[in-house]
Amino acid sequence: MQKTAIDFSKYSSIKIGGVLEVAVLEDCAQAYQDHYIIGSCNNVLMGLQPPLLAKISKKYDFIKIENNTLKIGAATPSGKIASFCKKNDIADFEFLSHLPGTLGGLVFMNAGLKEYEIFNNLISITTCDGVFLKKEIVHGYRYTDIKSPILEATFALSYGFSKERLEMFKKMRQNQPKTPSAGSCFKNPKGDFAGRLIEAMGLKGLRVGGMEFSSQHANFLVNAGDGTFDEAIYLIQEAQKRVYDAFGIWLECEIAVLDIRYMGENSPLLNPHKK
Repeated sequence: MQKTAIDFSKYSSIKIGGVLEVAVLEDCAQAYQDHYIIGSCNNVLMGLQPPLLAKISKKYDFIKIENNTLKIGAATPSGKIASFCKKNDIADFEFLSHLPGTLGGLVFMNAGLKEYEIFNNLISITTCDGVFLKKEIVHGYRYTDIKSPILEATFALSYGFSKERLEMFKKMRQNQPKTPSAGSCFKNPKGDFAGRLIEAMGLKGLRVGGMEFSSQHANFLVNAGDGTFDEAIYLIQEAQKRVYDAFGIWLECEIAVLDIRYMGENSPLLNPHKK
């Protein structure tokens, strides 16, 4: 398997991590079972003891209209998809213009903005374990049960790109900080908002070293300057502990914490998976 070196302090959106060797998955004949598949690392916090890593080859960076469906490769960036849909007057993908990531990661976590989710128009996915129809995949809010590398996905095709919807998504993102982050730190618990709970605990704007819960949006853990993995973990666990003690609600990470000490069913961080 071909490998490449990636400096995660530059590659990841939160700007934390060292230079690590990452395998490039060209096809499913390669051994990948022990590897964690990364995308463009927009919701990843790279740890000090990371698992084996792999990324999908650039040959899976494609978009094509075929049999009245839209086929998109797993390595295709969200911005490229949004631009293609705008150019070709394709509807229902406007939200991707304000949602960073690659298609594989977006599908894996059923990414979206409020009720606009990537699964809404999904027909099927092609993985290293075969083709799966949408109805065969357990999925919900920021969750799927996909266990094999995604190679491509097929979506229902409809026309009528909406500039109004595009503007709506832009406004929805205006309150989010521009400081390096991994996006929303925690999933919103049912019937509530993670940001409200964090702010209620007085954690909004709390800084430890170079990491802080943004004073602009409490559910964004931002790297305000030379932040470290340990500082980020401290703040994540402090928020989980305080919110649980006060409200009986366990905040589940939306950020993927890639450190073998924090991965698995017994992890103190309940969402050890990826985008």
